[in-house]
Parts: sequence; C-alpha cells; structure tokens
Amino acid sequence: MRAPRARARSASPPFDLDVAWHDVECGGYEADLPLWRELADPTVGPVLDLGAGTGRVALDLAAGGREVVALDSDPALVEACATRARAAGLDLEAVCADARAFALERRFGLVIAPMQVVQLLGDAAGRDAMLARVVDHLEPGGVFAPALADPFAGLPAADSLPPPPDTGARDGWTLTSTPFSVRELDEAAGERTVAIDRIRCATAPTGEPVEVAATIRLSVFPPAELAAAAIARGLRRLPDRVVPETEAYVGSTVLMLEAPAP
Repeated sequence: MRAPRARARSASPPFDLDVAWHDVECGGYEADLPLWRELADPTVGPVLDLGAGTGRVALDLAAGGREVVALDSDPALVEACATRARAAGLDLEAVCADARAFALERRFGLVIAPMQVVQLLGDAAGRDAMLARVVDHLEPGGVFAPALADPFAGLPAADSLPPPPDTGARDGWTLTSTPFSVRELDEAAGERTVAIDRIRCATAPTGEPVEVAATIRLSVFPPAELAAAAIARGLRRLPDRVVPETEAYVGSTVLMLEAPAP
C-alpha cells in the first residue's frame, strides 16, 4: 500500500518510475526489520505483509526462511516484488489487493503492517474496513502488528523541518526525492492529516532531468484509537512494541493485537 502515485509528464527512463520511487523513498529503511524478524520467528505458517510495496520487509522475512504473502494495491509494485522473489528463489506469494477489501481464503498466525501503512488508508472508516479483513484472516491466537508514527511527535507541522532527501541510482539515472513542505490539512472534525510534499527528480545519464511533484498524506491518530477499534472487533491488546528513531526516520509504535485463542 502506498500513497496515490504521481506520474511524470514526460518520463522516459528504461524502468518503471513508480517502482523506482518506492525503492528510493522506502527501500533503505531497516530500523524495523529486527522486530518483524522477531515476531515472525515463532509464527506457525505464513506471514501476511500488508502494504508490502516492492518487498522491503516481505523479501527479508522470506530470505530468513519464512513463508510470506506480500499484499499491495499497486500492480507495478506487486510485480516488482514477485519478480525479485522469483529471482532469489524465495517462498513468497505476491497479491494485488486493497488492504481494506482483500479476501485470500486462508488464515495467518501473523499479519504485519509496517511503515505506517494503516495511516495511508484515509479515515477511521477505511481503517475499520482493514481491521475487519485482518480479523477474518487471523488464526486463533494470531497477532496483527501495525506500525504507527506521528511525523512531528505532537509538534505543529509548521514547527518541523522536512526530512532529508532520499537518493538512489538505476540504469545510469540519478534519482532524488526531496521533501520540501510538511503541512496540516484542513480535514473533518476529529481527523488529523499531515501532508508531505515532495519533488521527485530523475536525471538521465545525459543530464536531462525529469521532475514531478508528489504529495503523501498520512492520517495521524493515537495508537489507542486503533487499538479500541480492534478491541471492538474482538482482538486483545498486548503490550506495544517500539521501533527506535533513527537520524532519518521517526520512531514507531507497533500495536500488538491478538485474536482470541480457541
């Protein structure tokens, strides 16, 4: 799952720019990987990764010997994840579906939603729809572990500096995604939304740049709010886990939400 894509008007790189930007902006994040590995190790059966993108977490878990189902709503990202899994000979199934409306006809001992995936689902109704699907896919005693973060740790967006640029390279092209603005959006009462505006610049080997603007919208809400919605659907809140802050990324609270045991 990712924010709605913004297309370049005259893109000409010999690769999919949406895949490339996802890799540049998300692929280098590693602070949460030890936690997902720890949670997956004792899990019996496959792990479901919601909003898997190009496979940052899913491929890592599969490389560690886990059976993984990677779910994302963007077909290009799903195909990239599947291609990488095949090339590495990993036990991974990539599925294109919305986290709010998937039906896989199987259950999982662990469902994860890394890197603020649930904050890209819009309002509380979207999150509740996602919870309904998760509950239907959890084994008895299984755990749902979504990561949540406030990009500004309770400070007004205007008082916070944008994060540093994300950079990468592919097929001779230089890729730079620069956040230049963080702002609060005027949303409905009770809903707080923060927008991060970026300029994505792909520079050809010849030096010709291709630029496009993109905005990522994150819903910001207390972890207790999502926990309460999960409890209303029959899950039990276990002690939270924490992903530490890094120089480039804010930390996360990871809710631990357990399905009733048989």
